[in-house]
Amino acid sequence: MTTTARETVLGRIRDALALSGPEPAPAVPRAYRTGRSLPDRERLDLLVDRLVDYRATVRTCTADRTAEVIAEALHAHGARRIGVPAGLDEAWLARYDGEVRRDDADVPAPRLAALDGVVTASAVTCAETGTIFLDGSPDQGRRALSLVPDLHVCVVDLSSVVVGVPEAVARLVPERPTTLISGPSATSDIELERVEGVHGPRTLDVVIRTDA
Repeated sequence: MTTTARETVLGRIRDALALSGPEPAPAVPRAYRTGRSLPDRERLDLLVDRLVDYRATVRTCTADRTAEVIAEALHAHGARRIGVPAGLDEAWLARYDGEVRRDDADVPAPRLAALDGVVTASAVTCAETGTIFLDGSPDQGRRALSLVPDLHVCVVDLSSVVVGVPEAVARLVPERPTTLISGPSATSDIELERVEGVHGPRTLDVVIRTDA
């Protein structure tokens, strides 16, 4: 079998690469803090402090007042037509007298802009950073639903609030689509002028259920 000059050259290159390949990457140290905990009152106070600093509105209630407080939040922002994920608890909307549209994946994302707001649940929340995690579960819906409307009323159970990011990530399923929310969507231009609502809701209203 005749070997061409090209095959000879490529063979030598392959041999050289095999002999001088990169060294195995060193093990990544993972000595960050994990497994931290705080009493309910301290986690709640820390989370509220962070959310308010981000200019979110925060309301706390017991589980039996969820529908009442959600209705108060929607009325406070003048939301008369809202979208909700397909799996959201219907009881949460029992006190709301506006139009409710259950979301569907077939609805084009631009049409969601016609909604006054959206109500969703949440997967887990980090008190230390004030970050709410949505994971696409039936009561949270697709990412577009929580990003396109101008108002997001998000329900957080205190039992799902953890201290830090490592604790929050440990509760998530890596294969699920995760959306992180740290206050209303905002950015700043070169002159540090804050602009809200650029790539997500302009207004975030968080309902924290303290006994759920």
